[in-house]
Amino acid sequence: MFCVAPPESEAKMNITKGGLVLFSANSNSSCMELSKKIAERLGVEMGKVQVYQEPDRETRVQIQESVRGKDVFIIQTVSKDVNTTIMELLIMVYACKTSCAKSIIGVVPYFPYSKQCKMRKRGSIVSKLLASMMCKAGLTHLITMDLHQKEIQGFFNIPVDNLRASPFLLQYIQEEIPDYRNAVIVAKSPASAKRAQSFAERLRLGIAVIHGEAQDAESDLVDGRHSPPMVRSAAAIHPSLEIPMLIPKEKPPITVVGDVGGRIAIIVDDIIDDVDSFLAAAETLKERGAYKIFVMATHGLLSSDAPLLIEESAIDEVVVTNTIPHEIQKLQCPKIKTVDISMTLSEAIRRIHNGPCTFMTHSHLTAPGEELGHQPEPLGSGQESA
Repeated sequence: MFCVAPPESEAKMNITKGGLVLFSANSNSSCMELSKKIAERLGVEMGKVQVYQEPDRETRVQIQESVRGKDVFIIQTVSKDVNTTIMELLIMVYACKTSCAKSIIGVVPYFPYSKQCKMRKRGSIVSKLLASMMCKAGLTHLITMDLHQKEIQGFFNIPVDNLRASPFLLQYIQEEIPDYRNAVIVAKSPASAKRAQSFAERLRLGIAVIHGEAQDAESDLVDGRHSPPMVRSAAAIHPSLEIPMLIPKEKPPITVVGDVGGRIAIIVDDIIDDVDSFLAAAETLKERGAYKIFVMATHGLLSSDAPLLIEESAIDEVVVTNTIPHEIQKLQCPKIKTVDISMTLSEAIRRIHNGPCTFMTHSHLTAPGEELGHQPEPLGSGQESA
């Protein structure tokens, strides 16, 4: 339970006890903006650390202050060079471990390789490998946001806080879309229907689902569970046994389940990277009569020429959070808007460091879209992404 401090004691948004060190593990200056915002909200200075690349591309980390007996929070945002990003985090975690830090908490808003969390034919579950590497390096706790699959938390043998960005996206819809009451929440595939349903129920809006789009990497068609192989080998099995042939999937023509005519369509998802599926969904919605189309996602990877494709598409606006830096993409495409989620991350850090009973001001207790008197949902690993 949290104790409420009197209003006259309000100073900074988040007040922390001593013994906290905040590091940014990224050598890319454009990726440090989120770290600076978190430090400002917590009222602490960024820890002194030097992260750089050797001429032979090896990563070197030099911690320039004592972390002995302290709670160390390492913030790592994913840059375009994702493998370098991972090595920076692992090396810094291990450096803090060997420097006798009391606890080492990783703050990784977008968990890399999260899309590789299922077995695909003869591939591997890379998310499990990365989780094992983080734990082995010395990580004692992980704070992340909107995991691609919430079951990824089970890959870790340490506590994982899977926070949600949906309150901030919901607030954006309510404040920045004047006629959002005439909107419908759209899932661009049946796999996204659960997330769309959560948004629709919180906004008291209708829901539509697009079915029949082209196959993508997340489809079951490439899932290793489809065994035995399609070709029957008589020499490999007993002559008296006949294994049923697997009927190949064939998706129906694209259909929209739900009415979008004359309404605003808001497509929601957790990641927007390859935008082809979003562009196809937008074209389908335009054909069905939607007069304005928004895309809402937590993680805006926006790889390759995604910004240019969005600029030339039927999509009116793409709203993402700052879990991943995308300032260059915003210069290429004015349709891309950013929502700041540093408030949630800084509050999670403060609660973990200070413990369960800390003094909070009234502003601390009020999250976006909530009013005093309503019970806020706890920040913890038991949260389900929305």
